[in-house]
Amino acid sequence: MSTPVIAFFNNKGGVGKTSLVYHVAWMLAEQQYRVVAADLDPQGNLSAAFLDEDRLEELWPENQHPKTIYGAVRPLRTGVGDVVPPHVETIFDGLDLIPGDMALSQFEDPLSEVWPKCLDSDERAFRITSAFWRVLQQGAAKENAHVILVDLGPNLGAINRAALIASDYVVIPLGPDLFSLQGLRNLGPTLREWRQGWSERISKNPVDELPLPSGKMQPLGYIVMQHSVRRDRPVKAYDKWIARVPSTYRECVLGEEDNQENLPLVANDPHCLALMKHYRSLMPMAQEVRKPMFRLTSADGAIGAHTSSVQDSYNDFRRLALSIMSHARISRREGVAGIAR
Repeated sequence: MSTPVIAFFNNKGGVGKTSLVYHVAWMLAEQQYRVVAADLDPQGNLSAAFLDEDRLEELWPENQHPKTIYGAVRPLRTGVGDVVPPHVETIFDGLDLIPGDMALSQFEDPLSEVWPKCLDSDERAFRITSAFWRVLQQGAAKENAHVILVDLGPNLGAINRAALIASDYVVIPLGPDLFSLQGLRNLGPTLREWRQGWSERISKNPVDELPLPSGKMQPLGYIVMQHSVRRDRPVKAYDKWIARVPSTYRECVLGEEDNQENLPLVANDPHCLALMKHYRSLMPMAQEVRKPMFRLTSADGAIGAHTSSVQDSYNDFRRLALSIMSHARISRREGVAGIAR
C-alpha cells in the first residue's frame, strides 16, 4: 500500500501555492496527521520557508547535494544507478521535509528524453519517469506518514509531468483574475493528456518488481486566494473573475459540458476547498520567525488587531486542511507506508 500524494499545482505563478503547502502541512501536523512535505520546485521556495539559510547551506554544498531530492535521483541522471533513499528533514513532531534543490532543474532533460522511450518498454525510461514517486514513497515509509504534500513550480515541463504522475490528487490554487482562469484552461487538458499518456505506458513496464505510480492525479478541488478583502468580501474589481471560476473549472479541468445554468457561486461550490484571505499583515512576521501565521504569538509581534487575525488564520487553515483530507478520504488510521524500490 502506498502513501497518498497530494500535489498543489497551477501553471500560473503568484497564487500563493508554496504558502498554502507550508501552512497546510503545519496544520495537518497540528491535527495529529503525520506529514511529509516534498519540495519538487527547482526554485526551492518551500525548503526556504521551512529552513533557515545556515541549514540550507549545509544541504546545498558545492557538489552532489546528497541530502536533497536531487541527491536522491542523481544516480539516474548520471547513469550510475537507481534512486537512493532520501534524506528526510524533521521540522516538527509529525512534520518532515524532503528538501528541494535548484540542481533539480538538471533532471528536466532526462525526464523529457525518456518519456517516449517508455512506449518501447525501456527499463531505464521507467525508472527515471517513476523516480519521484519512488523517492516520495521511501521518505513517507521512513516516517510512517499519512500523506505526502508536494509543491511544484508554475510550468508544464517534464519535471512537473513526472511529479504529477506521482500524485494521487491535485489541489489547484487560484487568484481571482484573468491569468488564473487561463491557467485552468491550460491545466485541465494537460492533466488529461498526461494521465492518458501514462496509462498507455504503464502496461509496458518490462520489470515486474519495479513499482510504479498509478498516475491518478485526480483533481481534488480549487482554492481561491483573495487579492483584497473589504468587510469579509472580495472587492468588486475581482467579483467577475471569481464568478467565472466554477464554470471554467468544470469545463476545463473536469471535462464537463459547458452548462451555465444553476451553477453555484464559489462560496457554495462543492469543488471549492476554500476561499482564503492573504493575511498580508501576518505574513512578514511569520516569515521573520519562520513559523506558520497561526502560530504567531505576542512575542513575535502579533499584538492588538493581529491577535484576532492569528486566530482567524488558524480557523481558516484548519477548515482547509480538514477539507482536503476529507475530499481525498484520508484518515489518520489509513496512512501508511508503501515500499518503493
